Amino acid sequence: MPVPILLVAGFLGAGKTTVVNHLLAHAEGRRIAAVVNDFGAINIDADLIAGASDGVVSLANGCICCSLEGDLLRTLAALLRRDPRPEVIVIETSGVAAPADIVRNLMDPVIWREAPLETVLCVVDATAPVATLQDPLLRSQLRAADVVAFSKCDLVDDAALAEVHAAARAIRPGAVAVDAPHGAVPAALLFPADPDHVPPRRQTAPRRPATERFETFTWSSDRPLSLPRLQAAIGRLAPKLARAKGLFEASGRPGEEMVFQLAGQRATLAPRGAPAPGTTRTRMVFIAEIGKLSDQEITEVMATCADDEAPRGS
Repeated sequence: MPVPILLVAGFLGAGKTTVVNHLLAHAEGRRIAAVVNDFGAINIDADLIAGASDGVVSLANGCICCSLEGDLLRTLAALLRRDPRPEVIVIETSGVAAPADIVRNLMDPVIWREAPLETVLCVVDATAPVATLQDPLLRSQLRAADVVAFSKCDLVDDAALAEVHAAARAIRPGAVAVDAPHGAVPAALLFPADPDHVPPRRQTAPRRPATERFETFTWSSDRPLSLPRLQAAIGRLAPKLARAKGLFEASGRPGEEMVFQLAGQRATLAPRGAPAPGTTRTRMVFIAEIGKLSDQEITEVMATCADDEAPRGS
């Protein structure tokens, strides 16, 4: 029986991980394997997937449309050899991935026979300025989509939501559009009702030369962070960032991990519970357009956040 693949695309910070988490939390009895690709040496997104366990495979430090395509195909082959076999495979791409190239890789005859690509879902941040949809990378992600899910739709008014719907429809008129507050996308739009269903093969355009546009930086520390100092540091870095995310322990809250997210100049913090044993206290990933930031600047700015009065992590 073929195992359908759901490919989840979308720009940096659009809400892809939230959508994947919702699917896993509402699996309705399906055995779902998640393949998570993050653009950075520390795969924060894999850590944030619900119950990150044997069902979640991490592909770190690259984009699966280019440098990791061999790893992706090997990972899919390994998933298909598992016993019991997954019933669905969800691939969450990095925010800098062009889906057309990933789709081309998934048309490999060996993979297609066992795990055909069923749906391409593009997650769009409804709070982002409509003009951002004209970005060439965002347009490529939308043009590949069968379903467009508008995340964070509960944070905008009806007029703004209608505007972003219209802008996306102009780029990809044939896609099904759905609002996805808190990552909720109906599974019926993504997976086939008939388990024996095999979707038609997709036409793919010739591969285009890859153009490097973004670079990633990581920063880690064995000390907890001061929240006021972190706020000040992110305020300094935010104008140069396309995306930032991380996990850290805050001063005065020992044994509790905090999740930090920055997308579209909107920063959020949320408690996550106890950190996994043996993990570094603070793990941060920063993504910026090439040339806008340096390791030295990030290190200097982030070093001001560490609480020097707190004991070092074990």
